Amino acid sequence: MKEPLDGAAFETRAIHAGQDPDPLTGAVVPPIYQVSTFAQDAVGAHRGYEYSRTANPTRTALERCLASLESASHGLAFASGMAAEDALLRLLRPGDHVVLPSDAYGGTHRLARMYEGAGLAFTAADLADPGALDRAWRDETRLVWVETPTNPMLAIADIAAVATFAHQRNAWCVVDNTFATPFLQRPLQLGADAVVHSTTKYLGGHSDVLGGFVAVDDPERADALAFVQNAAGAVPGPFDCFLVLRGIKTLAVRMERHCHNARVVAGMLAEHPAVARVLYPGLAEHPGHDVAARQMHDFGGMVSFTLAAGETAAVELVARTRVFTLAESLG
Repeated sequence: MKEPLDGAAFETRAIHAGQDPDPLTGAVVPPIYQVSTFAQDAVGAHRGYEYSRTANPTRTALERCLASLESASHGLAFASGMAAEDALLRLLRPGDHVVLPSDAYGGTHRLARMYEGAGLAFTAADLADPGALDRAWRDETRLVWVETPTNPMLAIADIAAVATFAHQRNAWCVVDNTFATPFLQRPLQLGADAVVHSTTKYLGGHSDVLGGFVAVDDPERADALAFVQNAAGAVPGPFDCFLVLRGIKTLAVRMERHCHNARVVAGMLAEHPAVARVLYPGLAEHPGHDVAARQMHDFGGMVSFTLAAGETAAVELVARTRVFTLAESLG
């Protein structure tokens, strides 16, 4: 076992955390343990693994690596970002109330509608406005769901302020960190209680894998999530975990280039006469610029904009792109 990587640079941990050379062969990349079950030494006596829905060594490597990058004590990998979100919402109880961003990812709002049938209540609010959060609050509020930057409007919420507001009212704060990645933003260090990712996006980075992830510090919450992970079984396969680990190794250099390219594109669009508005936190005129500058290492690789000629012109524009592919997802 190598020495712990505490204090090592992000780029070093992206390559090495949770990924010691294989003790049997010395392989420097975690093997793909493409296996469903593991031999036991006796009834109930195993070597850390018994069934791949419960745990798999390749998944363990991914979970330890991403937990390190998010500065978390615990990490759990899921089959998709929505499976990760679902696991978090399963920790709530009928009658509980959740505050969501008004422009959160559409899949999150869709999942919320499903849970309304199970007794949860949801209110959408502009989390960039402390007054809006206060107005949305109820006695039954148990969770604030933060997405910053949001998809696709790139709104910014002050993670530390929202987490403090929630904690003062005995609620907890989840941050969807998909757009920022842990290279640019680490919500647990800002006071959040849980971080959720679609690893399909920047973390995987090659548009060839689906995955999700949750990071937490609280051991009881980690145990509850692990129970859901095992009981519901929405886990990634070993090859999926291998692909995400492969992507993470280059996350830092990719995000640096994404951020550089986004700045150039946003600047060009801001000067274009056909563009009505550019939504990019790196622009000084963006309403969340100062907060983003305080809580993010850089402003990210996503840029949204509107055209002066309206919706029809926007649809025609995306039909004419040659470098950009008209497709869902990113990264």
